[in-house]
Amino acid sequence: MGDAAENPAFGELMAIRGGTPPRDVRIEGEDPVLATRFALGETAAAVMAALGVAAADLWEQRTDRRQSVTVDANHAAATLKSYAYMRLAGDPPPDPAATPARFGLTSPHPTKDGRFFLPHFGLPHLGERVRAVLGCDEDLDSVRAAIRSWDALDLENAIAEGRGCGAMVRSNAEWLTHPHGRALAAKPVVEITRIADSDPEPMPAGDRPLAGIRALDLTRILAGPTCARTLAEHGADVLMVTAPHLPQADRFVMDTGHGKRTCYLDFNDPAQLETLHGLVRDADVFSQGYRPGVLAARGLSPEALAEMRPGIVYTSMNCYGYDGPFRERAGWEQLAQTVTGIAEEHGVPDPALLPAAACDYTTGYLAAFGTLVALARRAVEGGSWHVRASLCQSGMFLCRQRRVDFEKGADVPQAKIDEIAVTSETPYGQMQHLGPILRLSETQPRWDLPTSPLGTHDPVWLT
Repeated sequence: MGDAAENPAFGELMAIRGGTPPRDVRIEGEDPVLATRFALGETAAAVMAALGVAAADLWEQRTDRRQSVTVDANHAAATLKSYAYMRLAGDPPPDPAATPARFGLTSPHPTKDGRFFLPHFGLPHLGERVRAVLGCDEDLDSVRAAIRSWDALDLENAIAEGRGCGAMVRSNAEWLTHPHGRALAAKPVVEITRIADSDPEPMPAGDRPLAGIRALDLTRILAGPTCARTLAEHGADVLMVTAPHLPQADRFVMDTGHGKRTCYLDFNDPAQLETLHGLVRDADVFSQGYRPGVLAARGLSPEALAEMRPGIVYTSMNCYGYDGPFRERAGWEQLAQTVTGIAEEHGVPDPALLPAAACDYTTGYLAAFGTLVALARRAVEGGSWHVRASLCQSGMFLCRQRRVDFEKGADVPQAKIDEIAVTSETPYGQMQHLGPILRLSETQPRWDLPTSPLGTHDPVWLT
């Protein structure tokens, strides 16, 4: 492909960045990489290239020097399924038959009215809520029979009312005429909004784009942790905050934990909540993935944090975005593919999910891009900023890109994986995984800390 300026996805993100058009940004390779009509590699490479530009902007603020940016589309496609390339020493080869049954249930199933519906069984508590509506056991035949007794839209509404997760399969055209799709289409794929005034904060001294920046990561599975991992690879001190009772997926924790420290704080305990408030007062970035209203009830809304810490960059991620009738619904990767039209177009003859977590990882990288842009604006203009990204916006962004012909079973070539595979010594043992794929000419991204089990560290900032 060559010059990134030829990539429409990259151009869309540079319009959000604004300012002087970037120089010396290249995207190597092209789709198809994975087995889908969607240009996953090129689109992910465009997002990575935009991230590189944003990091180069911060570096230029520090040094008055520009650096070149290069991304390989094959490497970028691999990042959309990076969990699949992670291995601990001594692990046997992956066995598809060992995949938990609930993941197989999270796929489109036919309904009474001739449509398809996807229930989300990805976490045990979500599966319980879906089964409570369906009145069935958690086995494939029982679930499919129960779904076939419903009209798709009725089931979607019933599961939403039961605080479960599920969605009716829609075409992209149908989604774009839906009130929620129209609400999202009126917004940029990443929103970067000034929410309060404060003095400019030039970037602190350091030898990396985000050196001296402190970021709190209050996210889980998978977009939010990817955003925070990306901040860490450019030099930020990232502290992940979770609690022992919150459901997690161990493999995703390991995949997205590189470069971070991790601590436990229970927001239901006033003393521990006050500890978090103390961390916020010395933070630069607050990244969260909760449903609207959950953190506001604990004094952690964007407006409250802008008062508590003037100059904060508050980064929010969710499934459905922040406007429209679905804004308070919980959702995950599979639901974003389902409602935006990706599953309907990708599957032949029946709807099917992509061979990668494209919405999740892309949203994480887009949120990181928005966070870097907001930090650059804070350095010059001052102000507190709110960055917003969503899985459905990422799905719509992907749908706006070109389509390609592909071969069944296509995947990232092993030689390309070998180029970016690294080995780390971690508390879990020796781990092979993908390293950062973005190539910058002066500040090559890296993770200074290995991925660690949750709750390993104290809730304090590094000095």
